[in-house]
Amino acid sequence: MDFELRRAREKLEKEQKERKVKARQKLERERKAKQEAIQQREAIEAAQRSKRLDAAEAQLKADQQMEENLRVGRGVVFFRILEAVPYQGLGDKIKLPPSCFTELSDQGAFDKGPMYFQLSVVHHEFSMDNEASGIQNHRTTHCGVLEFTADEGSVALPSHVWNNLFPAVSPSAPLVEVCYVWLPKGTYAKLQPDGIGFSDIPNHRAVLETSLRQHATLSEGDLITVGHGELTYKLRVLQLKPSQSVSVLETDIEVDIVGADSALESRNQPVLKPLVFGKSEVGMVEEGDYSYYKFSIDDETLGKIECGNARIEVKIVTETEDGDTDLYVSRHPLLFPTRHQHEWSSHDVGPKSLILGSKDNILAAGTYSIGVYGFKGKTTFQVSVAVEDIGNQKLGQQATSTSSSLGLDSVECHNCKHYIPSRTIALHEAYCVRHNVPCQHLGCNVVLRVEEAKNHVHCEKCGIAFQRSELEKHMKVFHEPLSCPCGVVLEKEQMVQHQSSNCPLRLITCRFCGDMVQAGTIAMDVRDRLRGLSEHESICGSRTAPCDSCGRAIMLKEMDIHQIAVHQKN
Repeated sequence: MDFELRRAREKLEKEQKERKVKARQKLERERKAKQEAIQQREAIEAAQRSKRLDAAEAQLKADQQMEENLRVGRGVVFFRILEAVPYQGLGDKIKLPPSCFTELSDQGAFDKGPMYFQLSVVHHEFSMDNEASGIQNHRTTHCGVLEFTADEGSVALPSHVWNNLFPAVSPSAPLVEVCYVWLPKGTYAKLQPDGIGFSDIPNHRAVLETSLRQHATLSEGDLITVGHGELTYKLRVLQLKPSQSVSVLETDIEVDIVGADSALESRNQPVLKPLVFGKSEVGMVEEGDYSYYKFSIDDETLGKIECGNARIEVKIVTETEDGDTDLYVSRHPLLFPTRHQHEWSSHDVGPKSLILGSKDNILAAGTYSIGVYGFKGKTTFQVSVAVEDIGNQKLGQQATSTSSSLGLDSVECHNCKHYIPSRTIALHEAYCVRHNVPCQHLGCNVVLRVEEAKNHVHCEKCGIAFQRSELEKHMKVFHEPLSCPCGVVLEKEQMVQHQSSNCPLRLITCRFCGDMVQAGTIAMDVRDRLRGLSEHESICGSRTAPCDSCGRAIMLKEMDIHQIAVHQKN
């Protein structure tokens, strides 16, 4: 009986203990579940709070961006990402698709004056970790707009804008962010040539001004391309005022041009090395290449030359036996004389000398260029420019010629055609016939020694006489056809005349804008051709300006006729 009671008590105690353990486990589970629920609720609330904060921050940024766009665009908000395509054009004016015209017109952008745009390159960069793509902007410039004729989804960029946005290798399908902005008028610009030689251009500031007329904007860091004939120069924009990007339309800008950085010197661009009168310079030129120098004639030296008391001698002495050079000289604005374009030349074999004296009508005060052309082989040479005083030489020559007058009893030699005293004419003719030979070429009449006659030849084309060893060079220099960049093929003499008076690529000083420009072809207007206007002058002279007397808007090329016909002014 006691045993059964004890077992029943033990069983009861065991059941009670199990119920207590289960109750504790249940309470623990409920506590953990309640704790997890609280944590989940807190996590959800934190995520919702973070989303609300992010949304508020995004809205704030959007509002700020909208306000910035409104401020920058003066109330016009325009933003597009378009595919960039190049087109051949000057300046910085881009072409946009027609849909952009509608969007800008609806916002009244055309009523706010000239339109300017900020262009930024858009790069797609892929992350290897999460394979997610991001968008980053690099390289920014500004521009104007030319027309709205581009294909939808694309923007056409001229060379200037394209090269500034993509200075390295151009991508296959570049994306550009186009944003409408307002730019202040520029007041100051500091430019630096990307290489040397730009300052050698005569009136290079006027040339720069002509190039800037094709631009609507300038941005710091951009490269501007300036053309002068067949030469091109690049200038980097270092500083602008009053902001880093400015408008250059209808404004006067103070421009400072600083010296070129030596690290940026271009080896492909020809350079004029200065020469000092009376001092020679040593140089070297490869066959087919040019080496250039420059010197200046001031008013005092020009006065001596015009009076016949002095002359300029340009001399080249070749130091390489197998090499040969040609000498070309020109007066600015022709910077780099060549076989095609020059005003003086020398093609002698060996030392060469050019004399610029009072008989040269085109001689004037200014800067002159010397071109040393490598005709044969790699040649080392010495070039020098000197002012020679010839006043005393002229007096001595006059005295000699006066004292050497012929007597009255002289007789002409039948062989050499010289006048010899009659008492010695027989002896002279006997000696002259044995040792001297007159040239039989029509019009030459040069009397030569017998040993010299073998080397005396005449060109079959032009009849010029020279040594036989010079014949090959003469034929190659004067009678080998030359090709002008405009497409005309002529011999040397005709080519020099063509490029100085007829070539459309020749540089002239425009009588209306005063800049050095390419002449172009003949004017389309018959009246302009009668006035002697080139193609550029015909177009440039069509601009109007107010008459100083009556204030009427008159075309520049008609201003002189207007002054005579209306105001009776000569």
